[in-house]
Amino acid sequence: MSETTFEPDEVAIFLKNNPSFFEDHAQLFASLSIPHPYADRTLSLGARQVMTLRKRSKALEWKLAELMHNADSNASISNSMTLWCTQMLAEKNSQNLPASIIASLKQAFEQLDVSLRLWDLPMLRAKKFKLDEDAGLQAYAHSLEKPYSGPEGYLPAHEWLEEKPASVALIPLRTEDRTFGLLVFGSCHEEHFTPDMGTAFLEKLGQLASASLSRLIK
Repeated sequence: MSETTFEPDEVAIFLKNNPSFFEDHAQLFASLSIPHPYADRTLSLGARQVMTLRKRSKALEWKLAELMHNADSNASISNSMTLWCTQMLAEKNSQNLPASIIASLKQAFEQLDVSLRLWDLPMLRAKKFKLDEDAGLQAYAHSLEKPYSGPEGYLPAHEWLEEKPASVALIPLRTEDRTFGLLVFGSCHEEHFTPDMGTAFLEKLGQLASASLSRLIK
């Protein structure tokens, strides 16, 4: 009889389509040996399966730990946002809103520096936050379709912060028909705000701050 050879893929397909093969040939299963992945020796197929399952189990443990960490982080961020919103809603004097927004954001996100500049708000009297004459700033904020996250952005905005940041988030403040401000977050860590990070949370912050500050438009 001539020898018949099989390709590895053909053997794999056969075993997949015949799951009872090793049950029907238990002696063969016990006698098989394959190379050990970390040593110059062989081990049984069953032992190799155990090693593979342990490796998969460890990977799943790491994945679960990562998911739990993310869940805790998201819960912390949600609690911080709730605290900030309640403080904005409790502010009765609209003139105090810019300072209140900054103070409450610094309290909610202790690791970050925060500042903002506003324009075209006729009722705002606090000169510290008004920057009506900066056409470059206004043009930059108006051009942002979503918050900027990264090392630079609008560089003059870095000077509004207490210390030179390594990365920033720049959030335009706007209503349906106008852009009237820029909210700035600064971090001393380069990896905190990066160009590839999602901006959905920053957008929500911008929407809430804009709604609150819109009380100063008229």
